[in-house]
Formats: sequence, structure tokens, C-alpha cells
Amino acid sequence: MQSVTKLPRWLNIGLAFPIIILNGWLLLQLIKYFQPQVSVLASAILLAFVLNYPIHFLQERGVQRNLAIVGVLLLTVVILGAVGITLVPIILQQLNELANILPSWIDSGTQQLQALQYWATTQQLPVNLSGLFTQLLDRLSSQFQTFTGKILSFAFDTIGVFVNLLLAVVLTIYLVLNGDRLWDGIYQWFPAHIGTQIRTLLREDFHNYFIGQATLGAVLGVVVTLAFLLLQVPLALLFGLGIAFFSLFPFGTGIGIAIVSLLVALQNFWLGVEVLGVAVAIDQVTSNFISPRIMGNLTGLNPVWVVISLLIGAKLGGVLGLLIAIPVASFIKDIADSWRAGEFQAKDSLIEEGRKSGG
Repeated sequence: MQSVTKLPRWLNIGLAFPIIILNGWLLLQLIKYFQPQVSVLASAILLAFVLNYPIHFLQERGVQRNLAIVGVLLLTVVILGAVGITLVPIILQQLNELANILPSWIDSGTQQLQALQYWATTQQLPVNLSGLFTQLLDRLSSQFQTFTGKILSFAFDTIGVFVNLLLAVVLTIYLVLNGDRLWDGIYQWFPAHIGTQIRTLLREDFHNYFIGQATLGAVLGVVVTLAFLLLQVPLALLFGLGIAFFSLFPFGTGIGIAIVSLLVALQNFWLGVEVLGVAVAIDQVTSNFISPRIMGNLTGLNPVWVVISLLIGAKLGGVLGLLIAIPVASFIKDIADSWRAGEFQAKDSLIEEGRKSGG
């Protein structure tokens, strides 16, 4: 060890780099091997994390923790049951309807493009849209029908999904009941001041992201759905909730709005333009007026690192990986910043100074 410490710093880093890469590769293989179990555990942790906030809210108002837990769990079951009975069948029905009417929408879009091409030809404009957009629409149709078929088959082929969902629910209940003792036991492996700092940063990062994003997504989904109903947009509920779902991911709102506007424009071009304008306007209002009050500075991450973390999260965990990629990356950044600022060594240095002065 003494000979290793005498080596130049750059050589120590060079020797450590292959070991870090090997350990990272082994960790990835372990995660892939246990991916279903990891997904169940991560889902349960996230659900328990979200449910803890209304439980703490009730506790702060004098309700005993056990009563608060029972009340929140019962309310959650009622809400999920109501959503499952009312919204889920409608969404599945509209998905099936969209898969059936999409070919006719594509025919309508093709006719509109041909009319536009004819107008451009009469005006002697060097534009050739027919071939390009026909291929694009055909590919969009096949991809979307495949995607919709997978969703519907996933919804009806529920044996494995039901088992995983049941495990996640049971594990969530155990985490809500005994989660504090579990996390206290984990944090005890760290020095006291480091464990406290990690607990604070982890709670802040995940709270800012999940509570803020979920609130913004809910507000955006409700307002956009109501606007689509007023505009008499076909499948308004499906499209509104689709945009709300995309808004849970960074840069996802624009993608969701673009997809919905394109689909509606296939059936009616000017209605698609109205959908685009209204959705963008609502998104700007929520982003500029509601988001700063709810979320503030969400992560402090550079957009490049946001994209990289999303790519890594999608590779490792699919949709669940996309959901937790940003708060995990933000937590790693905060840990690195605290370490560089010397916050983890502050108390150690004070103890050492006290020992020296006492000596």
C-alpha cells in the first residue's frame, strides 16, 4: 500500500479506471439478470415514497401514524379502483378505436397532401411532398398499430403483470409500515453526518422531481383534455392523458404534443393546427407560471447530462428507468458537489482539531 501511495496520481487513476469499468459492467449484468425483481422493488420504493407525504401531512395535524397509514392506503385503493373502473376501460376503448380508424386518417392525410401538392404545382413551386409523406405515413401507421397491439396484448395478458403488481403492492405496504426502520438501518452504515446529508439530499431530489412532475403532469393533462373537449378533438381523453404521460419525462411534453398534433392533422389539418397552438400555449403557461412555483430549480443538471442520464436509464430500466434517471443523476451530482465542497469532511476535521488541541 505504501508503494501504491508513492505512485503519481495520474498512474493511480489509470490503474483504478479498469477496475471501475469492470465493477460497473458486473453491476449492469447483475441488474439485467434481476431486472424484474429490481423493477418491482424500485416501483414499491417509489410508491412508498409518494405515499409517505400524505401520511406525514396527516401526522403533522395530530393524526396517529397507524391511523394515517390506514387512511392513506384506503384512500389510495379507492382512487385506483375508481380510475380502474372509469378511465382505464375508456382509454383502452379509445386506443382500440384509434388503431381501427388510423388507416382512414392516413388516407385523409394523403388526400390533403395531394391537394397541397396540386396547389404547389399550379403555383410552380419546386415542392414534391407526395412520395416522401406517403412513405412517412405508411411507416407511422405500421409502427403505431404495432405499438397499440402491444399495449392491448399487454393489457389482456395480465398473468405475469398481475403477479408483479401484487408483489409491488405488498412490498409497498411493508415499506410504508416499516420503511423508516429499514432506511435507518441502511444509513447507520455511514458516519452520522454523512448519513444525514445523504438522507437529506435523496429526499429533496426525489421530492422535487416526482411530486413536482406529477403535479405539473396532472395539471397539464386536465387542462389539455378540457381544451380538446371544447375543440371537439376526436379521442380527446386519450390524447390529453397521452400528453400528460409524456410530460413526466424531460423534453417529453414537446414530443407528446407533436405526435398528437400530427395524428389529429391526418384527420383534419386545421384542427391539428388548432391542437398544436392550444397545447403549446397551455404548456407555456404551465412552464412559465406554474412550474417555477412548484419545482423551482428542478435538478441543476446540465441538459447534456439530462440526456445522457435518460439514455442510460432507458437502457437499464425502460420506462421505469426513464422515470428515476433524472432524480438519481441529480442525487449523484449533489453528492459530488457536497464532497467537493468538503461538507462530508467538515465534522471529521473538527474532531481531528479537537483531538490535537486536547493533546
